[in-house]
Amino acid sequence: MVTFSVQASPSDAVSWCELARRAESAGYDALLVGDHPGARATPFVALAAAAAVTSTLGLGSYVSNAGVREPALLAADVATLDLVSDGRARLGIGAGHTPAEWRAVGRERPDVAGRVRRCIAVTEAVRALLAGDEVTVDSADLTMYGARLDRPRPTRSRIPLTMGSANTELLRWAGAHADVVGLTGFGRTLADGHDHDVRWRSAEIEAQLATVAAGAAGRADPPALEALVQRVVVGDDARAAAAQSAEETGLTVDELLASPFVLIGSPDEIVATVESHRRRWGVTRYVVRPDALEPLAPLLPRLTAIV
Repeated sequence: MVTFSVQASPSDAVSWCELARRAESAGYDALLVGDHPGARATPFVALAAAAAVTSTLGLGSYVSNAGVREPALLAADVATLDLVSDGRARLGIGAGHTPAEWRAVGRERPDVAGRVRRCIAVTEAVRALLAGDEVTVDSADLTMYGARLDRPRPTRSRIPLTMGSANTELLRWAGAHADVVGLTGFGRTLADGHDHDVRWRSAEIEAQLATVAAGAAGRADPPALEALVQRVVVGDDARAAAAQSAEETGLTVDELLASPFVLIGSPDEIVATVESHRRRWGVTRYVVRPDALEPLAPLLPRLTAIV
């Protein structure tokens, strides 16, 4: 089954709650909130508000910044959200690429290897806390002593985990341990600390999926594959609509349209594209921006019927 979720962030209470209701009513799988302290609303407060006006919609961070979040606090946030949403919480986590966010909490952003080590350490600690374990870690990347999460306890014994990354080591770890691998298509972080090169060409995607598969070797239940969609256009001239994005990313139009990180075309073309990604790469989950909520809504019955 193919699922679609919406990643958004609130600007006011009324529109945020209405967006959550619309997403649930249209058949979206989850409402997700990014984690950029100081630049956007904090995920779990926003998600708790959405929980109060929905009943079936999944609710998760996408993704929590392991660089600036401490495991004990992050685990408590996730458990509280699961409690108040009656078991609908999800945890997305990533290594954190924006230098200013690290500096804001008194840390300098480490090199890639350091960010990867901390991300894995934080993720493992959060999972252990949510499972009811006592956690002690004393390393260069993470320090915590005798941490426990006695209250609140999450409603479920296991909170679904999404690891969002394009880093080889994190993709391998996610293949072995995550429930969902969030394929971002991001490459090198650019000078502004926010934007990225892209890794959207077929050969790059296949290399990432091979890394996930290597990590998942021996698992009876390999992780689901999810693509973070950067642009959705429902219309009759796919090539014209794709031209600007192709120029911005340095891809050809054909390369762009073949990527799971955009969905551009007529309703039939988009359905065929998602079917193709399912067959070719095993991608069964998509995360879209809020401006795609309404254009894709009429297609969701057809898209979610793809198996």
